[in-house]
Amino acid sequence: MPTYEYRCRHCSHRFELFQSIVEEPVKICPKCETEAVERLMGAGAGLIFKGSGFYITDYKNKKQSSPDKKKPSNQ
Repeated sequence: MPTYEYRCRHCSHRFELFQSIVEEPVKICPKCETEAVERLMGAGAGLIFKGSGFYITDYKNKKQSSPDKKKPSNQ
């Protein structure tokens, strides 16, 4: 469930709520109790990958040549 940020147009109070996507946006300010709240556009928290099953842990070729290995000389 995402966290939504709100701002009251009447008293400028800003607050966040942890809500389901299907819930209706809040309309009443918890501070001044007027019906002047707007939902703000936020950047969000981004994607968080936890656990195994991702490229780096499972599918990456572990036999890659490391950059500090000596290259063969052309003599």
